[in-house]
Amino acid sequence: MAKAIHMMIRVLDADRSIDFYNKAFGLQVADRFDLGSASLIYLRNEENDFEIELTVNHGREEPYDLGDGYGHVAFAVDDLDAEHARFQQLGLKPQDIKEINTDAGLSARFFFVQDPDGYKIEVLQRKGRFQ
Repeated sequence: MAKAIHMMIRVLDADRSIDFYNKAFGLQVADRFDLGSASLIYLRNEENDFEIELTVNHGREEPYDLGDGYGHVAFAVDDLDAEHARFQQLGLKPQDIKEINTDAGLSARFFFVQDPDGYKIEVLQRKGRFQ
């Protein structure tokens, strides 16, 4: 059986991205590899060992074209309302909380936020399949 271990995104400013992911999700630098023309920075928190790999291509100054293929990465939280308020207080500009209701009732509560490079991140209330 395969195990998901990380997702990679390209970022322009390592410090700005590390600061965002730390403030938003408590992610810390778990490892860093400087490869000359690029740096790979792995972020994770105590919740689990899945990581976000930030790839910084040295010398790049233009923002990356995210295209229309990238969707989002998602984080589950215990108290969505408190996290939404915290994001607002930190100036992270979360979108409004939304709900998905089905015939079975409330399926999901969530909001989206974007990191400094424009990558979308979904923040979900822990419930049902979103643990």
